[in-house]
Amino acid sequence: MRLLFSRTFLEKRGRTVHDLIIIGAGTAGLTAAIYGIRAGLSVKIIEKAFYGGQIISALSIENYPGMPGVNGADFAVALYNQAVRLGAEILYEKIESAALAGDVKSIVTSSGVHRAKAVVIATGAQPKKLGVPGEDAWIGRGVAFCATCDAPLYKGKAVAVVGGGNVAVSDALILSELCRAVTVVHRFSNFESEELQLEQAKAKANVRFITDSIVKEIAGGQKVERLVVESKLSGQTTEIAVDGVFVAIGSEPDNRVFAPEVQLDEGGYIVAGEDCRTNVPGVFAAGDARTKQIRQIVTAAADGSVSALAAKEYLRA
Repeated sequence: MRLLFSRTFLEKRGRTVHDLIIIGAGTAGLTAAIYGIRAGLSVKIIEKAFYGGQIISALSIENYPGMPGVNGADFAVALYNQAVRLGAEILYEKIESAALAGDVKSIVTSSGVHRAKAVVIATGAQPKKLGVPGEDAWIGRGVAFCATCDAPLYKGKAVAVVGGGNVAVSDALILSELCRAVTVVHRFSNFESEELQLEQAKAKANVRFITDSIVKEIAGGQKVERLVVESKLSGQTTEIAVDGVFVAIGSEPDNRVFAPEVQLDEGGYIVAGEDCRTNVPGVFAAGDARTKQIRQIVTAAADGSVSALAAKEYLRA
């Protein structure tokens, strides 16, 4: 007697094998899905939270070619709809474990085992937060994490940058071209940024530095109005009038579930070059999850296309 089983039944037991599983439904992951399906692959996306990733919080995207001023949520919805229309399956569950060596890769979630011949890891990286009162409440409405993305929104206004590394100083330089005043707040007296870049920022008439100080609160009424800063030396508290706060204290990926099979650098990013290939055959990394110099929406989209086409090439070999 022949037994018929549903697709769900088979998937729970890991018997259905997709060509490609994409982990993460941000810009890189959804782009990988679009390119993978267009290349003739069966594609499944596994996302732990919601589609869109960090870009959803952007009020206006000013640096994506051909779409100036698009709202981040609208961009994410359009990308998601395009992937789904093409036939992408999306499962919203957290990954519990992964076995990525061999010809068939296994991803385990609460619903069972999901198997594929190739995997694209596009889990992104979250900007580190200050963890102070007011920060979460104002994200996307005065608190930002990307000057390249959001600087035009603060033209002619006063802003603060919190941090002391290359990203913070670079943000200060970007903002100085548009903003009336830029205040850089750093918890130490020494900066970790490149010396030339730091000197360029110090030479700007509208940029000032407050060192050996920590942010205690981001406050306001209908909008962000002030940054409360405490000196580590004197303990004195100062309020700085600002229209926006750019937090630039680094970012952190969450790729631990893929180690030790997939090589990570000391910061937890997946070691992969511009071809998006990892040390594991058939496993690719795209977007902010991988080691790279520039983390922008356009580079995430580029990685998505590269990784999907690399997966196609791997499957044909």
